[in-house]
Amino acid sequence: MSAGIPKRVSTTESRGVRWLLTALALGFMGLFLVLPLAAVFVEALRGGWQAYWDALKEPDALAAIRLTLLTAAIAVPMNLVFGVAAAWCIAKFEFRGKSFLTTLIDLPFSVSPVVAGLIYVLVFGAQGWLGPWLAEHNIKIVFAVPGIVLATVFVTFPFIARELIPLMQAQGTDEEQAAQVLGASGWQTFWHVTLPNIKWGLVYGVILCNARAMGEFGAVSVVSGHIRGQTNTMPLHVEILYNEYQGAAAFAVASLLALLAIVTLVLKSIVEWRHARELKAGAEMLPPEPVPPHLSAT
Repeated sequence: MSAGIPKRVSTTESRGVRWLLTALALGFMGLFLVLPLAAVFVEALRGGWQAYWDALKEPDALAAIRLTLLTAAIAVPMNLVFGVAAAWCIAKFEFRGKSFLTTLIDLPFSVSPVVAGLIYVLVFGAQGWLGPWLAEHNIKIVFAVPGIVLATVFVTFPFIARELIPLMQAQGTDEEQAAQVLGASGWQTFWHVTLPNIKWGLVYGVILCNARAMGEFGAVSVVSGHIRGQTNTMPLHVEILYNEYQGAAAFAVASLLALLAIVTLVLKSIVEWRHARELKAGAEMLPPEPVPPHLSAT
């Protein structure tokens, strides 16, 4: 008797049931995901390419695009630094208040973005706690770019940290401890040991964080003031155009957000594929496990 690879166990459902479940899943995806996405591009191009480009070249649309990119360019690096530091601290060290820090990281997942925006208005608004002091020093937070950035940072900062914490916990601290025993400093251990081990999880978290930053609506809507050409991001600009019955222009700007979502999905798939390929290559390099004597051929 020899040891062999166990056969894959098939499901007990009949072929007809499997086909029915697959058809229902594909139909649901087509109806609620693919069809609305296709409708965005169809409506955006209904007036032709010239009308499409005119809607995107309109000054308020360009200002919304620039503000969206600027907000993401500020919020994502800030969350990158915070997420890596928080994940490293939680996964690699034991300290008092660790569970409380983990709860704080999850806070934006449980608080409505609109409520988060109202909190910033309460703190930094003209009638807020810090409003008079900010007005005296001519510092504008709410209804300006800083408020939009702060709101975006708040709603997006769990993404990178939450992606890295379980990954670092699963990897343990053996490699870091070995590097420190060999004389590596804390920074050397991070750059040459920790960072290479988390690179794919880090890229994955950055992609998700960037997608949420560009598409955030609720918190930004509260703190922006909806000032056209100044504090409107792309989602807010789409809402204004749609409310003004400029459907073609609204769908044209919305198509850019849809394209960003598609690019995000493509990048996410590439990262997952590269990570799986790397894991497979590493597994193939491991020596085969010895077969126990009682399972070997007799």
